[in-house]
Amino acid sequence: MRTSDAEWRYHNLQTLMKKHLIMSRIAIVALGARALCLATTSSALNAYPPLKTGANANAPTTSPSPAKGAAKAASKLSAADKAFMMNAAKGGMMEVEWGKLAAQNGQNADVKKFGNRMVTDHSKANSELMALAKEEGVSLPAAKSPGKWKSDKDYMDTMVKDHQADLAEFQKEAQSGTDPDLKAFAAKGAKMVSAHLKLAQETQSKLK
Repeated sequence: MRTSDAEWRYHNLQTLMKKHLIMSRIAIVALGARALCLATTSSALNAYPPLKTGANANAPTTSPSPAKGAAKAASKLSAADKAFMMNAAKGGMMEVEWGKLAAQNGQNADVKKFGNRMVTDHSKANSELMALAKEEGVSLPAAKSPGKWKSDKDYMDTMVKDHQADLAEFQKEAQSGTDPDLKAFAAKGAKMVSAHLKLAQETQSKLK
């Protein structure tokens, strides 16, 4: 009986040891699987950017691209360049307003025609100058009410005198300006003013 009892105990001990060994292996496998799962999850989370909440929820995740075609923050024009732009703007707007009056109130057909030409050409030039001033960060003066003249001849005398002075200013800027775009505008404007001066002189010669 003692031998059988000892064998039974020995058998039970071996059974318990086997069960313990199996449970240990199962635990090790489970721990390994858990560690692998955590590692995989961590890698997956790292592969994606963190979620954004609140005010940043709609913010782009890409890095900001460099600014393209930004307007000049501050004008680098010389004082002479700015003065030319100011004078050209004042003169151009005045030519348009006087041209309107000449087209409406002129007594001579050629004076009316000249007035319409001033409105068309100087309106276009004024728009180009405004665009250039905006790019350069220069504030141009506002238009003012024009004065009045006594007769068609008085108007044409003024036009000849003004265009002679304007032509000299445009030619000077085209030659001595420091900004390429402004110089190009002045060169183009000089041709226009020269044509206007010739037309003004021709119209003036027809008036008494």
